[in-house]
Amino acid sequence: MQLLSSRRFRAAAAGVAVLGLFLTGCTAEPDFTYEPPAQVDGTLPDDTVAAMEAAVTNALTASGATGAVVGVWVPWSGSWVTGIGTQDPGAGAEISTDMAFRVADVTRLMTCDVLYGLADDGIVELDAPVPEYVSGVADMKDITLLDLCNGTSGAGSSEATAKSAWMNTPERVWAPLELASYGLGASRGTPHTTYRNSDSGYLILGLALERASGLTASELIAQYVTEPLGLENTSLPGAAAAKPASSGPVMNGHYLSAVEGGYNCAAPVDITTLSSSTGYTDSGVVSTIDDLGRYAQAEARQALRTEKEPDRFGAPLPVSDKAPSWYQATGGGLLVGSMVGQYGWTPGYQTAAFSDPETGFTVAVSLNDSTTGGSTAAYLSWELAAIASKAPAASGQTAPDFGLPFTAEQYHKSITDSAIACVAPPAG
Repeated sequence: MQLLSSRRFRAAAAGVAVLGLFLTGCTAEPDFTYEPPAQVDGTLPDDTVAAMEAAVTNALTASGATGAVVGVWVPWSGSWVTGIGTQDPGAGAEISTDMAFRVADVTRLMTCDVLYGLADDGIVELDAPVPEYVSGVADMKDITLLDLCNGTSGAGSSEATAKSAWMNTPERVWAPLELASYGLGASRGTPHTTYRNSDSGYLILGLALERASGLTASELIAQYVTEPLGLENTSLPGAAAAKPASSGPVMNGHYLSAVEGGYNCAAPVDITTLSSSTGYTDSGVVSTIDDLGRYAQAEARQALRTEKEPDRFGAPLPVSDKAPSWYQATGGGLLVGSMVGQYGWTPGYQTAAFSDPETGFTVAVSLNDSTTGGSTAAYLSWELAAIASKAPAASGQTAPDFGLPFTAEQYHKSITDSAIACVAPPAG
């Protein structure tokens, strides 16, 4: 997986627009380049690929999805980037690796990239109180921008309240504060020291970053994330309902209708066309599998940072009091063993991407059905990671001391055990 790109000076425009920090003219900054670990140019061994294909097939069956795009990059052994399945049950075009899809909660990482980028450039302070930038949230006067990024604001989630409206009116354009209000109206958790999976926090953070910079969230993600890393197929689209890509192939997104005893898997509901405002800076970004893999690898290594401190992923918290010790959260991401990444769902898709910062080992996957939430994509990415981590070194290469705190069998079983029930709908 090749990733070598230059970064133009990012912050001058935002500073001019908001802070008046610069006089007219250009301010120069040395070009930024990021070169990932050397990647063996070749496919992973046949037995490794066969095991991963079986894992993906099992996940499709269990989730009701008809297709998936998958990328696995093992720098010392090879790579496997493929599409599996079709657009519709047993029919439609085959899934291909150039198809665009929605990355769901991976967007959170990008939103925090912007926060840290603006902080590194001196435009915002990480510990600035939220009401300094967002009106209507006076009760968050003790909550900082960093709390929003880290998931330690105590705010609740809007998902349960808004989900029905997302599915029934996918073309609806949501105001971020309106959508966030459902989560903000829920009971608050303990701030600063306890992680809580809160979509509303990332929605509010997006509003704060827009206010601080004078740029839209789409412009900020382009300036601080996609342009520096050369992610040509990745963006936060405008709010008007649209497919994940305005041109080029798209993996269609679906969900299954509930019927008595299970789901109607034979007739998935197409929800490919959707307003990105349903996710905004929490889950609204679109991408392709190659872009997502490149991003995950660079993100795990904090490649976009221009300052070494603070260490964004240096002080993680347990995801919950029942989570294993190797499963933690901070900085908009999840730490799974040594890997850094994120997973989640948005209407029609569930996506996961994780990478090991030391070796560059990377796994990314997106399924074209959101019925099971994001858990199937997460478990599949971890199953694939466990399989691929054991791939032998290619000729002339040396495998690093790299391992994961779980097994492929563990998450294969988790996927199988959580399988949905497909039943025929009532006649008539």
